[in-house]
Amino acid sequence: MCLFNCAFFISLKRMNEVFFLSENNRTMANARLLAAHEDIFICPICSNPVKVVDLKSLICSNHHCFDISKQGYVNLLSHPLRTKYDRKLFESRAIISQNGVFDPLIARICKIMVDELGPTSTMECIKILDAGCGEGSHLPDIQQRIHEQSQHNLLGLGMDISKDGIRIASRRSSRAIWCVADLAQCPFKDNQFDFILNILSPSNYSEFHRMLADDGMVIKVIPERKYLQELRGMFYRPTDKMVYSNEHTVELFSRKFKVVDIQRVQYSVTIDQKYMGQLVHMTPLSWGASQEQIQQILGMHKLEVTMDFSVLLGKKE
Repeated sequence: MCLFNCAFFISLKRMNEVFFLSENNRTMANARLLAAHEDIFICPICSNPVKVVDLKSLICSNHHCFDISKQGYVNLLSHPLRTKYDRKLFESRAIISQNGVFDPLIARICKIMVDELGPTSTMECIKILDAGCGEGSHLPDIQQRIHEQSQHNLLGLGMDISKDGIRIASRRSSRAIWCVADLAQCPFKDNQFDFILNILSPSNYSEFHRMLADDGMVIKVIPERKYLQELRGMFYRPTDKMVYSNEHTVELFSRKFKVVDIQRVQYSVTIDQKYMGQLVHMTPLSWGASQEQIQQILGMHKLEVTMDFSVLLGKKE
């Protein structure tokens, strides 16, 4: 019995060593990627250039210092900002995304980007910013798909105001640079990005315009009126919240950018009972629902839900 316990302990210890080694490797990879592309960043406080020092901190010429976390992301907020989006929402959305619920939407975005880039191979780095990336489910998937379809060299950067979201993102992928930052004070130089993605997230069009390359493209995804209509019907019947309109969003986008196309993506997915909780908790639609309404959905064996989006494609005038 003692031999079994000792062997088990040694085995468990080795498993833990492998886990922490993997975690450490991922952290170092994230930090090195950040250091390799430090020239993209500016200080969010004074807008001066920054340098990565000892793979531990991002420091500007005015000595404003932002530490690189143990997970390899950098927090560039000058002070904490409150958000209703919590870790439970991001973890739920990560699970839903991993089960392919957003795959047709991501496939469409990748096709748009590949078509825009064209077939010509280039050594120049194509820079993609996912603004409002949350838990980072979409950016690594987009990077992988485009890499498989083209020969372009890609750099992905994900930013979100939520530390919970970015922490999950940085643990999920070391192929992108992750940072906690405010859309009102984006920590990036002018004219940097070939693509700015804004997927089901708030926007700051002035900052997008500043950061977008002259021939770059903003890809904004907004929900259409049938998006998750099954949940909306259960949570908000019979109120006016059952009906969703994004006309104001489209109008505002068209005032800030030249709209080159608007593409509709609509499909349905079946959610099994074991993922019903993640479906409910991944969306702010549940914030206004009663516990009775939530429990009604959680008790369902399965549910077919509608995914309905408009993809707005904009360029500088």
